[in-house]
Amino acid sequence: MRRRVRWTLTLAAGVACGGPDNTDPFATNTSATGSSTGGGGSMSASTTVTTGADSSDGSDGAGPKLDLLQPDLDPDFPPPSCKVVDGMDAVGECGTQAPPDSFEPDVQWSWDGGAVISTPLVANLTDDDGNGEIDLCDTPDIVVAAASGLGAAITILDGATGVQQQQFGTIVNSFVTPALGDLDGDGVAEIVSATGAPLLGQLAVVAFDNHGTVLWQTEPMWPQDQGGALGIADFDNDGSPEVYADGFVLRADGTLVFQAPAQTGWFLAQRNTASVAVDLDGDDDLELVLGQAAYHHDGSQVYADTTIKPGYPQIANLDDDDDPEIIVNNDDGITVLEHDGTAKYRDQKPTGDAGLGAWFRPSTVHDFDGDGESDFAVSSAASYSVYDRNLDIQWTAPVQDGSGWAAGTAFDFLGAGYAEAMYADEARLFVFDGEGMPLLQVPRSSQTLIEYPVVADVDNDGSAEIVVVSSNDWDGNQTAPSVQVIRDAEDRWIQARRIWNQHTYHVTNVREDGTIPAVEPKSWLLLNTYRTNAQIENGSVCQPPAG
Repeated sequence: MRRRVRWTLTLAAGVACGGPDNTDPFATNTSATGSSTGGGGSMSASTTVTTGADSSDGSDGAGPKLDLLQPDLDPDFPPPSCKVVDGMDAVGECGTQAPPDSFEPDVQWSWDGGAVISTPLVANLTDDDGNGEIDLCDTPDIVVAAASGLGAAITILDGATGVQQQQFGTIVNSFVTPALGDLDGDGVAEIVSATGAPLLGQLAVVAFDNHGTVLWQTEPMWPQDQGGALGIADFDNDGSPEVYADGFVLRADGTLVFQAPAQTGWFLAQRNTASVAVDLDGDDDLELVLGQAAYHHDGSQVYADTTIKPGYPQIANLDDDDDPEIIVNNDDGITVLEHDGTAKYRDQKPTGDAGLGAWFRPSTVHDFDGDGESDFAVSSAASYSVYDRNLDIQWTAPVQDGSGWAAGTAFDFLGAGYAEAMYADEARLFVFDGEGMPLLQVPRSSQTLIEYPVVADVDNDGSAEIVVVSSNDWDGNQTAPSVQVIRDAEDRWIQARRIWNQHTYHVTNVREDGTIPAVEPKSWLLLNTYRTNAQIENGSVCQPPAG
């Protein structure tokens, strides 16, 4: 019989959330870095973390801590490297599985510095060990666009402590998710964002180095209403990445490659999307996929179908051939296209949820049930659901997200061969088990736009953490810290990569050091995941050794 154990940790109203002298009241491991650092604000409401731990055999679920098998414990275990060593990553294989009860939450740190309503990013951007170079032996950094007046400021936080490292002076659009990637070949990621006020016409794209210096800025050229996301990819395989968003592609110096015709059929101020770079035709260079249309790297058209409403595209392999499928979520529901734009399914609403914007949300792709085939998860406003490849519902869970277009993510926290789903609605972050029951709930506040939680090893300790952001709720109050980093209290979750570089992150689009592959490995043939993280060894998801 399955037994669910639930418990709660609470931060009382008025307890300070910021400042280097404040001890994190959630911390249960006194040896860990538990300071809540940053803005020096206080919480206006209690913060409660709730978990549920399953034990299928009726026992207490106790098990050994995750043994990360450091080299001094196991001479055959390859130690992490400061440099990428396998073409994509620089970490060794996982040592073992985490015990099945490893969902004991600990808010490692929180930072309070304004509303954050776009997806947080992770990369190494600072020389923490003072050796004169930025590499994977430094502590990863978290990058957010934190509200500042009428706009936002790109802010870099230390991944281990939350200490604010830098805040750029140039105001950016708070509704746009930035992207990270090495544009100039110096081995360190640059940051691209957008400038201009939301709801007031066209935005300009701006690129910063890791110190906040503006490298270039375009003229206003991005027709935008609410939200959106930038990406970085090498479309033409020349070793110099391009920057893309919506229907345009820019060279690494900010000059325009092409700008596609606008998609048609947007509803009012709904123009908010995250376009996708993918090799649709098997020639290794990348196409720009908007959902309703797709374009070759030179701007020539691959397909266009104006009977499909604009929406969020994402890539997965949902059949037995080697070609990718495109999942498009829009106002009419879920559409699945073949790589050439032919529809497999059109305008499906499996849960029956209705209402304007209920299905206009990005998807997450991963194997959620351990059958070796990837599934996908997406919100439909009142529900978060996991579907298999033929759109049958695996499970559905109630959420509160009628206001926005938030996405989810997933991660195999236990190394068990299947992923736990995650979603952050207007009031909480959820981690769901394989039946849609919450394993973990963390309070947050947001009207939700394009943001979602991410998973990465943000402190370089060999165990994954969750990063979730907050902004004002519909009453105008921000009742949770701007950024929270959640870990298992005993750091038992398996290793994750130390990077999350853009909204359309799918692991193979970026090396762990922030450099962009000239020829992107085909994610749908290797991992078949999207908007999820993994530790990659030899082109496969990190798995514990048999036995």
